[in-house]
Amino acid sequence: MISEHRPPPEVPWWALASAGTAPVLLVGGFTIAAARQPSGFDSIRDTISSLAALGASDRWIMTTALAGLGACYATTGFGLRPAGPVGRTLLVGGGLATMLVAAFPQPAHGNAVSHTVAATLAFTTLGAWPVFAARRRTGIPLLTRRASVAATAAMFALLLWFVLEVNGSHRGLAERCAALAEAMWPLLVVVSSRLATRRIDRDGALQPGPAPTRG
Repeated sequence: MISEHRPPPEVPWWALASAGTAPVLLVGGFTIAAARQPSGFDSIRDTISSLAALGASDRWIMTTALAGLGACYATTGFGLRPAGPVGRTLLVGGGLATMLVAAFPQPAHGNAVSHTVAATLAFTTLGAWPVFAARRRTGIPLLTRRASVAATAAMFALLLWFVLEVNGSHRGLAERCAALAEAMWPLLVVVSSRLATRRIDRDGALQPGPAPTRG
């Protein structure tokens, strides 16, 4: 718990870089990879995983993007020092699970159990980490309990939409919305943390006062 006389620890620049790179890799990956698929591919219907599946055209594009995305999540988790330790651990774990999604592709037809397990772990941990990263007393708006609970609720609502679209015509859109929300939240938290730390340093709020003199 952060003391009222001590500012939150600063998030390093490399965590900001990794958090900012994550959504770029995700959106860039599934956009470029989709453009390389045959004319029958539909981003509204077809999943991100199908872009990295065995037999997909230039599957290395989405595979590389997923591996990089996972590395970004893990790096951000290590650097997000003001967040709760359980939340940071879940963010790192979600990054590792995302890398496993890249390592265990879907087959050309059907589903691979290893891929499904990895994807389920990734989506679940990346949706749950905000509520466990919340701080009871913090000067960082997006690490408050209210903001963190709202973020987790929104991401799980998108995941529920994705699950309900398992045989629907908007499965790809639902997955992309859920994945993008999970990629954007770490970036927003990192930016919020850095801005709050700079504001505290500038205004002198939450800083310890001078030691009392004797005599």
